[in-house]
Amino acid sequence: MKILHVIKYLSPGAGGPVTSLLQITNMLVERGHDVTILTTDHLFNATFAKNFKNVEIIPVHCVFRVGGLLYSPEIHTWLSEHISDFDVVHLHEYRSYQNSIVSNYVRKYDIPYIIQARGSVLPFFEKKMLKYLYDIVWGNKLLKHSSMMLALTEEEAAQYKVMGVPEEKITIIPNGIDLTTYNNRPDKGLFKEKNQIPQENKVVLYLGRIHKIKGIDLLVEAFSDVQKEVDNITLVIVGPDGGSQHELVEKTKELGISDSVIFTGPLYGNEKISAYIDADVYVLPSVYEAFPNTVLEAWAYGTPVIISESCTLSTKIAKEQAGIVVKRDPVELTDAIQRVLEDDALRESIIARGRALVEGEYNIESVINRIEDCYQKIVNHNYGENNENRHN
Repeated sequence: MKILHVIKYLSPGAGGPVTSLLQITNMLVERGHDVTILTTDHLFNATFAKNFKNVEIIPVHCVFRVGGLLYSPEIHTWLSEHISDFDVVHLHEYRSYQNSIVSNYVRKYDIPYIIQARGSVLPFFEKKMLKYLYDIVWGNKLLKHSSMMLALTEEEAAQYKVMGVPEEKITIIPNGIDLTTYNNRPDKGLFKEKNQIPQENKVVLYLGRIHKIKGIDLLVEAFSDVQKEVDNITLVIVGPDGGSQHELVEKTKELGISDSVIFTGPLYGNEKISAYIDADVYVLPSVYEAFPNTVLEAWAYGTPVIISESCTLSTKIAKEQAGIVVKRDPVELTDAIQRVLEDDALRESIIARGRALVEGEYNIESVINRIEDCYQKIVNHNYGENNENRHN
């Protein structure tokens, strides 16, 4: 099957959508599919792109950026020449200039397409008016003509319904993780050694973009209180600056904890793995999170998880008791961190339950099976309805 994936930028700093795309496309290639990624050169990372094995990557030039829209008119030329070659198109995220243009071409050639909004379908949080405008001009048609919508969770499926998507067009498939890449892991203690953290210290870890939607200010406040009760602890904040790092650094100074807080910047490969291995707890206090791949990574490396109830994965975590779910409240978060650091039985229990989840329903093999089934279903349906217009 010839599959086109469309995403507006291809950079590890973009977070979960790009990480997920990397796993999906590499697995599809291993299974014999012909995979192409259409993206832009905005934030394009050529070194990172080498991780996509035998995947053709087309980065068209981004002329300028308006809000979250990357204007790349060269996309028309490429689509005119190549779009008819594909059996199915997979659009990642929702509101993008690229998606709006690609959808016009696939409808012209009767090619089925899937939208995987990845938490972006409802117009909340930032740039609400621009999102409403996008929906009026492009978005509503984009949803209407899609063959299928992929939701990461039950909560995201409900969001599609709010946007008017019929239930029969929605399929829930979570992100997955390739456990075979987690077999060869660095030795414990290497991260602490490199970052001059005493080996006896316990590590509270955040990993992701340093952006206000991630709620890291709440974590800093809670850590300050935990430090009053627990000796020898360090807060490690890993990730690219999304606009909030300076504010957080100043907050650590105001609270008098700057000597116990480390900002490493983004980490990849073994360095990121080492951070998980040396961490005693991973905390994600986000204002909103569609599906945090970092939780799957923490589970895979045996790091207990604390997550805010604002993250959609929190419902699953609470049900399976695979972590601690808290309100976005500093007192509650403080208590949860202290409990995990001090209660070995609790730690071992939630570690085991998290590992069971990534070995079961969040295993990438299971996820790819379901994605392949979706592709086959809509391609077969489309051939049946539009065979006279489709390519062989």
